[in-house]
Amino acid sequence: MPYSYEPHHFEDMAEGKTFESAGRTVTETDFVFHSMFTGDWTELHTNKEYSQDGTYGERIAQGPMTFILATGFVQRCGFVERTVEAFIGMNYMDIPNPVYIGDTVSATFECTTKRELDSRDDVGLVVIDTSMTNQDDESVFEGDMKFLFKRRES
Repeated sequence: MPYSYEPHHFEDMAEGKTFESAGRTVTETDFVFHSMFTGDWTELHTNKEYSQDGTYGERIAQGPMTFILATGFVQRCGFVERTVEAFIGMNYMDIPNPVYIGDTVSATFECTTKRELDSRDDVGLVVIDTSMTNQDDESVFEGDMKFLFKRRES
């Protein structure tokens, strides 16, 4: 599927509709910025010498950083731009494999649920299943994201 940047309203979404992000390579700067922003300086993520002797043999991204990369890809695809009122949570999130410095990751998104709300007529609920993989097509993030999408103005 070609990369596009087209905002979608509630009416534009349909179960089964998919979006594909461009890829990006994760850098050491990403690791440092994430640690600076969150205050998470755990050595598994920030100490090269310590990490070499650990389970993964090198530094890995924090789990929340992996999730944040996925949310960045949602924005980069553009379908939520100016049309989403709120991110309201997730039903599940799995991080089956680590993200390393130098990995190139990308994501695929699929609308799995589209539901009108009895309580509001200006937005609808849309659930987007997310799958993020690395350059070797290994899954590094799976989860769903629940959004309130604005309706087109009447």
